[in-house]
Amino acid sequence: MAQSGTASELSLPSALMLLAPLTLLMLAILVYPLALTVWTSVYPGQFSLQAYTELLSSTLFLKVLKNTFEISLSGTLVSLLVGYPVAMHLAAQPPSRRTAYLIMVMLPFWTSILVKSFALTAVFGNQGLVNQLLGFVSGGQINLPMMFNRVGVILGMINFLLPFMILSILGSLLAQDRTLILAAETMGAKPLRIFWKITLPLSLPGVIAGVLINITLSIGMYITPALLGGRQDMMVANLVDFYTRQTLDWTAASATAVVLLLISGLLVALLGKVRGASGLSGAAA
Repeated sequence: MAQSGTASELSLPSALMLLAPLTLLMLAILVYPLALTVWTSVYPGQFSLQAYTELLSSTLFLKVLKNTFEISLSGTLVSLLVGYPVAMHLAAQPPSRRTAYLIMVMLPFWTSILVKSFALTAVFGNQGLVNQLLGFVSGGQINLPMMFNRVGVILGMINFLLPFMILSILGSLLAQDRTLILAAETMGAKPLRIFWKITLPLSLPGVIAGVLINITLSIGMYITPALLGGRQDMMVANLVDFYTRQTLDWTAASATAVVLLLISGLLVALLGKVRGASGLSGAAA
């Protein structure tokens, strides 16, 4: 009985044995491929940084990198503008009704992004449901090109990213103290002033978390721009595919993948610091 208090404590060898399978799995599926990619980018036969030098001076890479940032930021901004009102509406609902609405928000998670991308062509294509409706209303005068261009890529991204934005903001909204709003109403504050002075500042951690998730996910997207974008909307992940399948330049493909990884890591670190600063300021308020 005296040993019952320490029975749950594991010795170092036992802990190592329990962690060994997971460690080996991570080494096999994450660390080894990443190390091999980095090695391929700097050792095409002998150690050299030529692949990175050529990549950073390549007009194609710089244009694709510019496309990647423009599309990612555009998709994130639209997701924020659409997702914030939805999150506010969900936060104002009673728990039973909110659960039903949350199921609808999470429906995109239940379908593969590949299937959703193909489905969007039937909705937003030149002969899709939206254009057929616009043509019926306007007598065939309106036909909007929404597929195989920048608009198509952003629409596909929003369909995938919006639930992440809504859920991140909703968590911050539900965590707010409702007595602050009641006190502001008692003092005669209007709804718009309450939003700008209370709701929005207190929800900034959730907003920044949603932006972080959206940008990180969108920068590495491959299927959506490949299926819904045009030739001028190539992103960095598509450029990696181009080097591996079209030009068979594995060194350039590896260097491109490493640069994409570094950009994603820098964004995560930067936005993480911004989120931490917002959280501290919110706590101080």
